[in-house]
Amino acid sequence: MSSVPQKAFSLQSIVRPNIWALKPYRCARDDYSTGILLDANENTHGPALPPPEALSTSHLNRYPDPHQSLLKSLVAAHRGLDAASTGFFVGVGSDECLDLVVRVFCVPGKEKVLVCPPTYGMYGVVAQVNDVGVTAVPLDVEGGRFQLRVDEIAAAVEANPAIKVIFLCHPGNPTGTLLAHDDIRAVLELQAFHGIVVVDEAYIDFCDQGASVVSWVARYPNLIVTQTLSKAFGLAGIRLGAAITTPEIAQILNSAKAPYNVSTPASALALSALSAAGLTTMRTHVSSILAQRDALISKLGTVPRLGPTIGGNDANFVLVPVLDAQGRPSNPIAKSVYRAMAEQEGVVVRFRGEELGCEGCLRVTVGTEEENGVLIEKLRGLLADLA
Repeated sequence: MSSVPQKAFSLQSIVRPNIWALKPYRCARDDYSTGILLDANENTHGPALPPPEALSTSHLNRYPDPHQSLLKSLVAAHRGLDAASTGFFVGVGSDECLDLVVRVFCVPGKEKVLVCPPTYGMYGVVAQVNDVGVTAVPLDVEGGRFQLRVDEIAAAVEANPAIKVIFLCHPGNPTGTLLAHDDIRAVLELQAFHGIVVVDEAYIDFCDQGASVVSWVARYPNLIVTQTLSKAFGLAGIRLGAAITTPEIAQILNSAKAPYNVSTPASALALSALSAAGLTTMRTHVSSILAQRDALISKLGTVPRLGPTIGGNDANFVLVPVLDAQGRPSNPIAKSVYRAMAEQEGVVVRFRGEELGCEGCLRVTVGTEEENGVLIEKLRGLLADLA
């Protein structure tokens, strides 16, 4: 057999430069996947499904419903929206919604998105994947405020007409803080901005009634609100999110998506979660989480070398700084505590100290009463050794 001559091949030369340079979103499960998992803002109370939940397999040989009309109508009813005058896109988690917004509205290599750090890291990832630039206007982090700097956002969009999408996280991640409605409204009404404002409401069900801006889509033709079943509904495993907007924008998003993006099992579980029984279960779980959040904040305040939680505490997690001997937030100590908790104590939280305004901070998902008790016990033991 004659040998086949080897020709030169360079993978880097044929991969798009923006993809070659990409730093992928770092998931909570990238570091630790066993133990008491209080690192990914999952709902530790379980899915909002009426028991027992049995899925029919009779239609799995057929493609899924490409329109998900019933699911969209249940989302509309749950949010108190008029399904006939509101537009819906249903995707594989909120992340597909975010990615599709960038693909639809931003020209690769020319246009940009604006983000307000500290914020959800996927905004930057989907921008880079799509070869779209990122302009950052940091939040006002003074005193743990984590609020929009509207004047700076206005100056940024006026100076750079290439900005086509503004991402606002409400409540924020990792801040857990609701944005002021007046500030969101001011961004939507910026005269110099002619693009889309995306308000990401992944954690909105943990907030007081009236916190959501989803009803504003009837007034603002440039608004998209993204929501998810991953958090309050406890269905992170089915990857189901929605973009709620005008019918005109929704039509464009639905035209640009893959034909059968939401699977039949995911859709069936989502329909069950949005049923009357499922909503009752969800609200029961949320009520328990909110009670445990208050109790957790109180107990964290008794642990040596922890500062008071920062941010608004408006989600299913809290952000707490680890302090040095002088009472200052410390990234090295926080990182060592994070690793020791996971590797020695079997309790996984998330180190967020490298985020703006979050120095020395651990982000802790609110668990069950038992999980929170173990967390406090292990933290107290580790930090007592530093006292």
